[in-house]
Amino acid sequence: MQGREFAWTNSDFDQVQKLIYQRAGISLHDGKHAMVYSRLSRRLRDTGHNSFKEYLCWLESTDGPEWQEFVNALTTNLTSFFRESHHFDIFSDFLKAKATSSPCNIWCSAASTGEEPYSIAMTASEVLGKSKFSLKASDIDSKVLATAAQGVYRLEGLKGVSSDLVHKYFLRGKAGNSGLVRVKPELRHAVEFLIVNLIKDDWPFREAFDAVFCRNVMIYFDATTQRKVLERIYRVMKPGALLFVGHAENFSDSKDLFSLKGKTVYERCR
Repeated sequence: MQGREFAWTNSDFDQVQKLIYQRAGISLHDGKHAMVYSRLSRRLRDTGHNSFKEYLCWLESTDGPEWQEFVNALTTNLTSFFRESHHFDIFSDFLKAKATSSPCNIWCSAASTGEEPYSIAMTASEVLGKSKFSLKASDIDSKVLATAAQGVYRLEGLKGVSSDLVHKYFLRGKAGNSGLVRVKPELRHAVEFLIVNLIKDDWPFREAFDAVFCRNVMIYFDATTQRKVLERIYRVMKPGALLFVGHAENFSDSKDLFSLKGKTVYERCR
């Protein structure tokens, strides 16, 4: 195509498809040519390579930090506070019914820039109190996790958060930071952020979870990878624990693992 900075061929795209599938389980369909070219062109500039072929050959020859940048470039991070709000109503009712002396163990497996885990943390804090839950928030993208850990957002991005929760859990910026908010330290410290690749066998969890949020992740996996990840999620959940998934995700083929309990909410089979 005329006007492109770097030559871009079908074989380059095929190679990117193969590598991102191997590293992250992501299935890129053929309509993603323009997106892949745009995002990876930045990596060519930053690493000083003159062609995609040269960059991809170099990438395959190393096991260095560029692999993380490659994955970061090709992952999609669309999120907002209290997205799919019905999930938080169900989650709140679940926590109220479950309230025990032992802390509730929760995992958000696609933390992105933090809006989802902080929404989970606010909900759990409102029902249980700050010391009554443990929340792990993971992602494969190191850059969005760094943003999440900072907990700084534009005020206009809090449209889904009630004014009471904004007052209770956020600090408003002043002067040069006007228009920004920061999650209060007590809420930020209630969330542990970490890198987890869902298709790898090195999940770091020691205790089973009462609830897992894995929303809008499986849509990037093929059926084989979905099943593999679901089986592993099943193994890190307690019997009767809830799995929250995205609005376009359906796992009715895995009834041996999970039973549908509500709109895009599943319960781990015992």
